[in-house]
Amino acid sequence: MKMKKIAVLVAIAAASGSAFATNGYFSHGYGMKAKGMAGAATATASDAMGGANNPASMVFAGDRLDVGIDWFSPKRGASRSGGGASFDEASSSNNFLVPEFGYNMMLGEKMSLGITVYGNGGMNTDYASGTSVAANQCGLGAPASNPLCGAGKLGVNLEQLIVAPTFAYKINASNAIGVSPLFVYQRFSENGLQAFAGLSSDATKLFNQGHDSSTGWGIRLGWQGKVTDSVTLGAAYSPEINMSKFSRYAGLLAEQGDFDIPANWNLGVAFKATPAVTIALDYQHIQYSKVKSVANSAVASFPAATVAGSPFQLGNSEGLGFGWSNVDVVKLGVEYKYNDKLTLRAGFNKGSNPVKSGEQTFNILAPGVVTDHYTLGMTYGVTKDSELTVAYMHAKENSVSGATNPYFGVGGTETIKMYQNSLGIAYGMKF
Repeated sequence: MKMKKIAVLVAIAAASGSAFATNGYFSHGYGMKAKGMAGAATATASDAMGGANNPASMVFAGDRLDVGIDWFSPKRGASRSGGGASFDEASSSNNFLVPEFGYNMMLGEKMSLGITVYGNGGMNTDYASGTSVAANQCGLGAPASNPLCGAGKLGVNLEQLIVAPTFAYKINASNAIGVSPLFVYQRFSENGLQAFAGLSSDATKLFNQGHDSSTGWGIRLGWQGKVTDSVTLGAAYSPEINMSKFSRYAGLLAEQGDFDIPANWNLGVAFKATPAVTIALDYQHIQYSKVKSVANSAVASFPAATVAGSPFQLGNSEGLGFGWSNVDVVKLGVEYKYNDKLTLRAGFNKGSNPVKSGEQTFNILAPGVVTDHYTLGMTYGVTKDSELTVAYMHAKENSVSGATNPYFGVGGTETIKMYQNSLGIAYGMKF
């Protein structure tokens, strides 16, 4: 594969790469084979997606190219009842295409060099301006036309793309280490938060500012080791990535528009139960609580946020956020090699819910509340050196309810909910 062709494929992936909430706002898995096994990939080495899962795995993956695309459909909704401003709205824009790309080449027997391009995660909602809320007063003395008492459409869009060049080195025949420098690009936009102007440190940079972009550099480190003929272990870690600020939304996101990528780490084990059956188990921890724009409470900050100059105002150091807590995920996957051409997969991914009851008002924008993911997948060998992989995921509907934020003064109970489906296909080639 010529480097010019590789550069073109990376550019195509980069131009369209994004994903949307599953484990918090991280994807449930990276790479179509991993997605078929509920994301369990820390201790496996079956494709060139190691820059997203475990950099050390790339030296065991061999020379290969993987290109895929995932159709992702999250169904989100929010409602309020029992107060003076009731509504029941579903978010539109329910279909997204998420590309993935991986390339790996061996540098002798002990080293490999590759690149992985993937959508890390994101958030997206799009509530139309509708008659069901047009008459709401929201306790603010002015008509409103969206679920958060503003004018026009309400919604948020966050996309995160990561480009991960990867170097891996075999310490010995059974153990390897790897490193992936991470270049991160993200885009953000928000509409319809006029009602929050009184809580913002800069209402001119609060809403309807179009898309803004942000970049940053990080790193992912990994180890993978075969401890017996049937057991392989793996571990990977990425510290928090400091991103440049979304200056257009300095009056919305904490620390004047800051939105860093949280630290995350994962441990995995793969057990070859029989020559045809492999069972993989991963544990992942995502440290949302250290990113203020994500973790700061929108409830604990009230009524201090109504005071001009308060650090709790939107955009300031302790400004209102989504109130997310850390997420812990267990990923269990099973792979069955039916014959030389066909491999079947299934998995279950269980994550904790980052959104607590009472924090649901602001999370109408980002209802990342699903916890249970069920997956199926398969790989079919088209030729000796090429294959097609398909993966399906269903995230069961989950919801969070709680009292409406007191800022609106209308009482009642709000509920946010979400369920998801995805279906993807990838082409893999060995060379």
